[in-house]
Amino acid sequence: MKVEQDLHMSRGDGETSYATNSRLQEKAILKTRPLLHKAVEEAHASLSGLSRPAGKMVVADLGCSSGPNTLLVVSEVLGAVANRSCDQSLADVQFFLNDLPGNDFNLVFQSLELFKKLAEKEFGVALPPYYIAGLPGSFYTRLFPDRSVHLFHSSYCLMWRSKVPDELASGEVLNVGNMYIWETTPPSVVKLYQKQFQEDFSQFLALRHDELVSGGQMVLTFLGRKNRDVLRGEVSYMFGLLAQALQSLVQEGRVEEEKLDTFNLPFYSPSVDEVKAVIRQSELFDIGHIQLFESNWDPQDDMDDSDDDDVTTLDSVRSGVNVARCIRAVLEPLIARHFGGCIVDDLFDMYARNVAKHLEQVKTKYPVIVLSLKARR
Repeated sequence: MKVEQDLHMSRGDGETSYATNSRLQEKAILKTRPLLHKAVEEAHASLSGLSRPAGKMVVADLGCSSGPNTLLVVSEVLGAVANRSCDQSLADVQFFLNDLPGNDFNLVFQSLELFKKLAEKEFGVALPPYYIAGLPGSFYTRLFPDRSVHLFHSSYCLMWRSKVPDELASGEVLNVGNMYIWETTPPSVVKLYQKQFQEDFSQFLALRHDELVSGGQMVLTFLGRKNRDVLRGEVSYMFGLLAQALQSLVQEGRVEEEKLDTFNLPFYSPSVDEVKAVIRQSELFDIGHIQLFESNWDPQDDMDDSDDDDVTTLDSVRSGVNVARCIRAVLEPLIARHFGGCIVDDLFDMYARNVAKHLEQVKTKYPVIVLSLKARR
């Protein structure tokens, strides 16, 4: 697996596309709106000492993907800047939409004309001048010149690793029957994933620190882990149920066992403590805010997303289908490339049933980490 080439969400805007099945990510953007607005206001305020106009504010959305969420972030930033219209000194806003080269940038660009009309209608004369550009490339590499960006935003992206750990990518079978960390994963494999996370996140922080202006801000949201037991992390259940569906296809003779044993995701969902440890070790950022909230597996289920006492799913079969569609939109390109596209429909039908059976027993939620960081100088 070559992550920079192979990792991308399902393209287009059809029934199984990411654009149609990204409500889970939309909910996270809306949930973290106050934190993003605060960061925008602080970044804009840093320009207020300049003569009118207030200069240019550069905002980068890392892992922007495609579909309505991409321009939702742009809209939220413009709204936060427009709220400062009373000072009559609004900055021009330059947006860079970043993702890996395989991302469906065409869909994003095709949406810009409609977005422009909607933004003009919503904000009217308060709409600040803005410019939008696509920026393909990995956020684990350098993307911008020194001290040129005022605000970095990233949502549902930093749990993805820059690569599968080398020892797993070599083809040696170390994690039999699994695609990620699960109950039967050896401790040595867990350590490989943890090491990859630490290296990647450290690299990410160092790169962004170089690219941020003095006092620059970051707002980051990504899947994490509430359970201290790495082998039973909440996201691990989700991938474990998908691995079970693949195991069923192995038993039917439709998937080679070796194919499953050598399929490893470039992924790691850390705990809050693991995130804090890397940030503190870097000594590059101050943590302005960090918290963990929870979101139902079923993106269409809005009932008590963060209520720990809510342990039932009203319609487990319907929720199983919704979860399967959401995960298919994310993983189908990787699965089709490794196993072949002919199994995809049946695989996710089986997965939906596995999820439904699980949700009959317990209503499971994704732990989501959100944090704001300010660059030290």
